[in-house]
Amino acid sequence: MDKRDPNQIIDQKLRETRPPWRGRQAPAQPKKYKPSMKTVENYVVLDFETTGLKAGSDKIIQIGAVKYIGHNREDTMYLLINPERHISSTITRITGITNADVQEAPVIEEVAHELIAFIEGLPIIAHNAPFDMGFLYALEEITPIPEYTVIDTVRLARKAITETPNHKLTTLSAFLELEHNAHDALGDCLATAAIYQFCVSRL
Repeated sequence: MDKRDPNQIIDQKLRETRPPWRGRQAPAQPKKYKPSMKTVENYVVLDFETTGLKAGSDKIIQIGAVKYIGHNREDTMYLLINPERHISSTITRITGITNADVQEAPVIEEVAHELIAFIEGLPIIAHNAPFDMGFLYALEEITPIPEYTVIDTVRLARKAITETPNHKLTTLSAFLELEHNAHDALGDCLATAAIYQFCVSRL
């Protein structure tokens, strides 16, 4: 039997393990956006549903973006995305999105520029913003992504809402008695907007 040189085995293991290692290190990279706690009246609330938690290696399967002008809902971008990979049963259980649902959906390369045009450079509101912004900036290989001002409602709620045991989106939605379609990109956007507006009114 042909035996491989030990150096070849080591090289192969390095090739196999290097991509996951880069993925695990991704969260340590500097932020490409400007976190803010300021109050704004014009903004876009953003939420993604994805195949997993790792921006860059996992993929977007649903986009929710809602534009508010003067705190009034003006426009909505809400669509499924074909990730060109299998959606696990776990993700389907959480989001309700199946492989069949996205089969005829556009791929992210077809709509990334539309999302950036939709945002129009407005401040972005997101709940647990590092997650969604990680996936947004992972699209830089497709289209240029501006340096957005980003307001994280988790941080804002920690300052404005002290009555809840935690500041998860579902917990805050229950506290505010919102109709919340959880783990749906549009449902999460609408809940996040309501939480943001409540925090602004308190602060």
